[in-house]
Amino acid sequence: MIGNMNASGSLAIKKIGKPNPKLYQLQNRLRLLFLWGWLQVQIAKTVNRLFGVSVIHSELRAVLTHAGQAYDLGVLSYRVVTTAFVNFVVDQLQTDTTEIGDFKYHDSGVGATAENAADTGIETTDGESRATGTQTESAANAYRSVGTISYTTTKAITEHGLFSSASSTTLMDRSVFSAINVVSGDSIQFTYTITFSSGG
Repeated sequence: MIGNMNASGSLAIKKIGKPNPKLYQLQNRLRLLFLWGWLQVQIAKTVNRLFGVSVIHSELRAVLTHAGQAYDLGVLSYRVVTTAFVNFVVDQLQTDTTEIGDFKYHDSGVGATAENAADTGIETTDGESRATGTQTESAANAYRSVGTISYTTTKAITEHGLFSSASSTTLMDRSVFSAINVVSGDSIQFTYTITFSSGG
């Protein structure tokens, strides 16, 4: 038996260059949702200062480690503390379970749908394990969790969520931001801060 077999294929390679934190910060800050979130925080702070009204605001920052070099990307987002978390806090004030101390698990994803108070999880998981963040107070009324997620493949990270366990459970806050391109071996350190301002 005599015959021929032909095989063909293609390979596409995209080189991800050295990150430019200043350019990234500019691009991210020009997003309408970033500007809207920033404006809401400024208004909330002003209302608190002038009228003593209680307010809560959040902030997400990131540091990208690429090829062994750390790049501070600054503030990614000021949005959105979820209705699920607000309801959870009210419930915990009544029942006092230990889960309220567990909001330290950082997850990231590649979804691009805008944040919504009704969100209960990451839109599109990136397949990496959640990072267990360290918990501190950046001020007497501000809770902070810092977690570093390491990446094993090339992807564009566009969302972050803070959860109460290493899998599923309650989402405290979801943020969407301009893509942070990573390759295998890169990591992003997320610093999430939520500030509770008392009134009176």
